[in-house]
Amino acid sequence: MQIGPDDLLLIIDVQNDFCPGGALAVSEGDAVVPVINRISRHFGHIALTQDWHPPGHRSFASSHPGSAPFESMAMPYGQQTLWPDHCVQGTAGAALHPELSTERAELLIRKGFRPEIDSYSAFYENDRTTPTGLAGYLRERGLKGIYLAGLATDYCVYYSAVDARRLGFEAVVIESGCRAIDLSGSLSAAWAGMQEAGVQRIGDLD
Repeated sequence: MQIGPDDLLLIIDVQNDFCPGGALAVSEGDAVVPVINRISRHFGHIALTQDWHPPGHRSFASSHPGSAPFESMAMPYGQQTLWPDHCVQGTAGAALHPELSTERAELLIRKGFRPEIDSYSAFYENDRTTPTGLAGYLRERGLKGIYLAGLATDYCVYYSAVDARRLGFEAVVIESGCRAIDLSGSLSAAWAGMQEAGVQRIGDLD
């Protein structure tokens, strides 16, 4: 696939807490790092996202006595999966993976920093209306094609890709550069949702 001058690589949440040994580890999460470092050379534009929760975030199971991680709870904005405490602002777990090449990134979007609402998508909080500002940035820069890689396929990559299409951008998920949580069939549901939204799926770039 030919990468053009108006295409951007969007690297989603490649953080220590989502890698082996982290608080919300994705199986083989660190395996995306060398893949992303390799494919990033194809792109003239790169942006990163970073989960960035304050302590006591409402999406943490620990904020709801009697609840356990991975249960679901109704929030004002809809159903919310409760997570182990993860990617807490300023902690080592919230840091980007130390081997991820970030020097050419032009933008870092932090999300999930509002205490009362979680954020999977790089474009919107989980209320689906509060924007991160990424769409405006891309439009002002004249960027049209969004290639996505990172963690996790069935949550933040999925929501970001679908929102990219909803906002009128082309969206391509690079499967070799992603890994999934796959919670109760969430991976197959995510691929189906992305296909329905018009997201393209490719194995690799090389």
